[in-house]
Amino acid sequence: MLTSGLLLSLLPATLGGCASPAPPAAAAAAAAPAPATPAVAAAPRGDEPLQRRLDAVVEAATAEGRIVGAVVVVARDGQVVYRRAAGFADREAGRPVREDTVFRLASMTKAIVSAAALALVDAGTLGLDDPVTKWLPAFAPRLADGRAATITVRHLLTHTAGLNYTFMDPPDGPYHRARVSDGLDQPGLSLEENLARIAQAPLLFAPGTAWHYSLATDVLGGVVAKAGGAPLPDVVRRLVTGPLGMETAFTVADPDRLAIPYGDAGARPARMAEPHVVSFGPAKVTFSPGRALDPRSYPSGGAGMVGTADDYVRFLEALRTGGGKLLRPATAAAMTSNQIGEIQVQQPGGTWGFGFGFAVLKTPDPAAMPSGAGTWQWGGAYGNHFWVDPNAKLTVVVLTNTAFAGMQGEFPDAVRRAVHGPAQP
Repeated sequence: MLTSGLLLSLLPATLGGCASPAPPAAAAAAAAPAPATPAVAAAPRGDEPLQRRLDAVVEAATAEGRIVGAVVVVARDGQVVYRRAAGFADREAGRPVREDTVFRLASMTKAIVSAAALALVDAGTLGLDDPVTKWLPAFAPRLADGRAATITVRHLLTHTAGLNYTFMDPPDGPYHRARVSDGLDQPGLSLEENLARIAQAPLLFAPGTAWHYSLATDVLGGVVAKAGGAPLPDVVRRLVTGPLGMETAFTVADPDRLAIPYGDAGARPARMAEPHVVSFGPAKVTFSPGRALDPRSYPSGGAGMVGTADDYVRFLEALRTGGGKLLRPATAAAMTSNQIGEIQVQQPGGTWGFGFGFAVLKTPDPAAMPSGAGTWQWGGAYGNHFWVDPNAKLTVVVLTNTAFAGMQGEFPDAVRRAVHGPAQP
């Protein structure tokens, strides 16, 4: 998910902004949930000053009710130096968050699905410059003037395809008129139907000429399923989550471990209804929490997975250390470096580009954000965020059940300052 600053820069003026499958035995083994284990072997809480700083931030946010529940994990050079669960997975029932609590990942799904696509590229099955119509012949949205356009896998991975999100579309815009799902709502909708709806809307620009956050990764999910020869959840399990022993998935194995989602609302976050609308800058995002429990809903490559903080750290550490069991080192390096040239992504903290699945910091602004050049990061609308600073060998995952306060604003900013510590004279 994007920050509110980025949203404001991209929303239309009408909204107040600017413009081959695994053998059965192997598949069954991969499908078995992995035990909840630390992301990497380590003694957590090894950095006492870090512990005190982060504890203060997490305890204040949950005690004041700004964040209902959270799990924060920090790894430095492959060792977990901080892990903390705080607050409530279900505030009304008094059920506390635990370290193995499962959260809706929303847009943090994108990096996992992007890694699956790149694994298919490594295998020679998929090409970065393959036109999407090679895999999805019916998906051929046109430019606003009616001209045909070629969208490639590379465009989908980098959000340069010219697609949009419904929540970023004007209320009377083509995505609203076509009733396009953002992958967070409309339980029971099929991917085929949603792709047909997206294809009705004109592209915002010629593919490859600009950057715009969009449903590109949902389209990519359809490509990955076709190229991988199986439904998207099976391909992701075979190529990403299975090799890493992750239980993260598109379905909830144990609903009792799933955190109840809450949305920003006045004095304290409100328990999400079905559906539930949360304001995000001048826009409104529609959530359907029950979607995660509805097997009829299409597996959204951009927003549909659920998982734990330790799982996500394990995934990020594999990428940080050269691809691990997932990708060739050169592919992992490409994924985590800028792939859009001089095109910029408007996020606070410096000058940003975009890799294959997340934003990449090109030139930092230390006064705005204490992260180094080369940092890659993203977040999720249900209230999550992560960042990896490869030069500092630092990986941080913060999962909350509070939209949008856990993704952007006071709490994420305070977590980042606490992780990096006091500025050096």
